[in-house]
Amino acid sequence: MRTDTADVEQPATPPAFQRISFARKFKNNLATTLFAAAFVIAVVPLLWVLWTLLERGLTPVLSTTWWTHSFNGLLPEDFGGGIYHALVGTLLEGLVCLVISVPLGIMVGIYLVEYGRQSRFAKVATFMVDVLSGLPSIVAGLFIYALWITTLGFTRSGFAVALALLLLMVPVVVRVTETMLLIVPDELREAAYALGLPKWKTIVKIVLPTALSGILTGIMLGLARVLGETAPLLILVGYSSSINFNLFQGELASLPLTIYMERSTGTEAGDYRMWGAALTLVIVIMLINLVASLLSKLFAIKTK
Repeated sequence: MRTDTADVEQPATPPAFQRISFARKFKNNLATTLFAAAFVIAVVPLLWVLWTLLERGLTPVLSTTWWTHSFNGLLPEDFGGGIYHALVGTLLEGLVCLVISVPLGIMVGIYLVEYGRQSRFAKVATFMVDVLSGLPSIVAGLFIYALWITTLGFTRSGFAVALALLLLMVPVVVRVTETMLLIVPDELREAAYALGLPKWKTIVKIVLPTALSGILTGIMLGLARVLGETAPLLILVGYSSSINFNLFQGELASLPLTIYMERSTGTEAGDYRMWGAALTLVIVIMLINLVASLLSKLFAIKTK
């Protein structure tokens, strides 16, 4: 019986590592080049902005009076002064916005996930949250002006600005809370129910602590976003070059408003203070992001 020796010498299976074709190498190199180019295009403007801020704003920020004085008594062409008045206004407005928006947004998120799943009211609420998420800041400012000042008769103040920022902050808190609660496994809820815990205690003791890390991170990032808004400030409060701790009365400075007002002076000293205020705002936002990162690690679920 004749045996074909050529068939016997051939391997039963092809080798595991085959030679890569030229087309595959070309496509891989092309994709790598495109991704690298996209990275450079995204990073270069960012580095350019940071370099410009440091180059023009570092001198006023490092001055001895920048963090302890205001612009009170300075003429547009005078150098000197500090950002203390605007920093106080920004922190006060952000604090009021945070105190009101966080409990409200978290409770709405809890309702959407834990109580109103698939209900008609929850769907309507989710739709309204989506609408508010894309609300321009100028529209929020106009709404508060029409309601708080024109209709209710209150004066322009820092509290009105905080209310406008509240409209921008609440959707962020609601969306973050909803997303983080959905990530929590249902097995944790079912285990708590099996032990006899009521629904509200399961949410407070089990669900919220599990999702707390992500919720706090989202809240801090949302706060960093709204603190940089300028449009509501132009509508709802006047600018003051002196320090004002009263949110309900008088003009109140803030970092974005200070940048706008100093730019409008058209003087060299105004540009000097404008770049210093811009760098200060970036530093504040950077510190908030750093706090968000620390809170995320602090409240993260510890695993072995």
